[in-house]
Amino acid sequence: MRFRFHSLCDGLVLLFVAASFLVGSSPAAADADPNPAGGTLKGTVTLSDGSTLHKATVLVSQLGRTTETDEQGIYEFRDLPPGTYDVVVRAPALTDGRRSIVITAGETATLDFQLRLATVRQQVVVTASGREESPLETFQAVNVVDSITLAEKPQTSLGEALEGTPGVAKRSSGPGSSRPVLRGFDGDRVLIMQDSIATGTLSSQSADHGESLDLLNLERLEVVKGPATLLWGSNALGGVVNAITAHGQIHEHVHEGPSGYLSAVGGSTNGQFGGGGGFEYGIGKWMLWGDGAGNRTGNYDSPIGEVANSHSRVANGSAGFGRYGDKAFFNLSYGYENARYGVPPVGDEVVDLALRRHNLRFNGGLRNLSSFVNGFRLTLDYSDYHHEEIPEDEPPETLFDNDVFAYRGVFQQRQSGRWSGSFGFSGLHRDYTVTGDEALTPPVTQDNIAVFTLQEIGFEGFRLQLGGRIDHTRYDVVPTPDPVRVNRSFTGFSGAAGIHIPLWTGAAFVANYTHSYRAPALEELYNFGPHPGNQAFEIGDSGLKREFGDGVDVSLRHQSSRVRGEVNVFYYFIHDFIFLAPTGDIEDDLIEAEFLQANSRFVGGEANLDLGLHPNVWLNLGFDVVDAQLESSVTSPETGVTTSAGTPLPRIPPLRGRVGLDFNYKGLSVRPEVVLARDQKATFVNETRTAGYGVVNLNASYTIAGQHAVHVISLVAFNLGDQLYRNHLSFIKEVAPEIGRGVRLGYTVRFF
Repeated sequence: MRFRFHSLCDGLVLLFVAASFLVGSSPAAADADPNPAGGTLKGTVTLSDGSTLHKATVLVSQLGRTTETDEQGIYEFRDLPPGTYDVVVRAPALTDGRRSIVITAGETATLDFQLRLATVRQQVVVTASGREESPLETFQAVNVVDSITLAEKPQTSLGEALEGTPGVAKRSSGPGSSRPVLRGFDGDRVLIMQDSIATGTLSSQSADHGESLDLLNLERLEVVKGPATLLWGSNALGGVVNAITAHGQIHEHVHEGPSGYLSAVGGSTNGQFGGGGGFEYGIGKWMLWGDGAGNRTGNYDSPIGEVANSHSRVANGSAGFGRYGDKAFFNLSYGYENARYGVPPVGDEVVDLALRRHNLRFNGGLRNLSSFVNGFRLTLDYSDYHHEEIPEDEPPETLFDNDVFAYRGVFQQRQSGRWSGSFGFSGLHRDYTVTGDEALTPPVTQDNIAVFTLQEIGFEGFRLQLGGRIDHTRYDVVPTPDPVRVNRSFTGFSGAAGIHIPLWTGAAFVANYTHSYRAPALEELYNFGPHPGNQAFEIGDSGLKREFGDGVDVSLRHQSSRVRGEVNVFYYFIHDFIFLAPTGDIEDDLIEAEFLQANSRFVGGEANLDLGLHPNVWLNLGFDVVDAQLESSVTSPETGVTTSAGTPLPRIPPLRGRVGLDFNYKGLSVRPEVVLARDQKATFVNETRTAGYGVVNLNASYTIAGQHAVHVISLVAFNLGDQLYRNHLSFIKEVAPEIGRGVRLGYTVRFF
């Protein structure tokens, strides 16, 4: 691996380091004591039967500080700055606890909680701001799917797991390779991360590439919708999906003894069978962990018959250890993934995709510092990804290698009066090589470096958030560029401002303005040739310009014991938006498609409402819509045909709605639902229209929660009417309709 940092990047880093040094070492920062006399908060968390609850997570919301209860159900925070705070307690499958407390300097405050089984639970998210907070308090629209929900509705891939979330659709080439689409944004504009670092796969580049995450090993999935470019990078223009594992978080202390999970799942219609398990063991300040899982499916059945070559096989595992001291912490982990899945054929050629990925990651840092900077976290990640396209009964014909070294450092500022925030740096070096019959690009190296900051100011009746990010990206064609595929570099600024206004207890109004920047992706610049995964002969353009976006998000949220809901609306105008446009011509038996640029706009919204009709009956409603179209005309260099302003953009999800009920009694939950989608007739030139549909599903689960374990037995009955329907975002929807009627059974135990 070689690293290339050019003069502009070096200058940005030096400027950042110098500024950080000056701020941290200035007399004002050194002499001022931001926390002259802190207070202590302690309490006990119990179950409704009076037994103490071990390893419940307790969050001081405004400070983003978390801890866990011990064997006696006791938690404690020390050195809290004086003030009024919201304290949130959460545990798998149990109700949330949320109360306010006043902390006084030099004194100890006590706050006890009692939790019980519940359908609607408090969620905590870190991806929106870099610190733990509830979705009610975030500035961006956020959805969280916790470990119990993942166990109640076990799925084969990331796209299926998130498809029912308002504002989230899926792009797929079969159940084994689906990927989330956020507010109509796909590919390089949606960043998929695991524990806040990009996974290093090629799922953004092709419709037939998926993310082989072990969903039952996750603490939660966090979805940040809308531009998340400030903290996570210029390619997060559409949003971020962050898969959080238990050992990917930094704990205030190590829980003593073992914790972990075991799971099994099986299903009809595609012959699914899988399972997995994992453990953590803490002793003193040290923690050791390991996990592994496997899942197989056969070809799936649709209402019109079996979909050929739609099988999948996935196996993965990881292991690691770490030390968590009062001031310093680190952990080191290794992960391995191996998968093979088929792509339903459009023509005569039958192709399987085989991938493997090695991943090595280091996390380390400092915390509880008595200075302007309260903590620092550094992540170093190396991913070695290899991918083969294998025709039936033949040797591999195309090989992809994607080696990525990524790094990220974040300085967390100590809260000072109304002011809090963080700043940091991130970057990556990538070596990308394709060889074989369908080598779309020459070897390319990509370097990126960025600096960013996110600041928050709290006032009596509202909070403000301000932030900015500078990104520099460079592509180098190896060994030498040619007249068509030239080296490129891009530098851009992203900025945002938001306001969060509490309206009444449990309610808030949030508005954001975002100016976002995105460099063209590697495939948009350099692809040229047949790409069966996208069913297209793709033509890139190394002369593409960067994208600039200006957008507004508005959100109204409410959370109470009987009503939880959120309404979000958004408008984005994107200058020089890059999209893959089919020309209608045929090349190598594939539809010719070229990457074009034109001003575009996205407008839409999503809403969800959970309404308690009775303590044991909830009504669940969801809705989302996106309208995206060209705002300027564009002429094809290949055909000379001009596409006019007002033309819909390709592959935009249709209007969708969801109506469901949740009948629950103690640990039993039965949840029928109807999913409705309108026909999508707002299509790009040469794009296929899809019909509307209605699908009936039934989800049921039985949860047994105890002091040291939670058991979840689940049943998912999907497409009960055996409805024939097609996913508008699928590149192969003509030959691969969605799965037919079937059931899926699962069992998961989490012990702690």
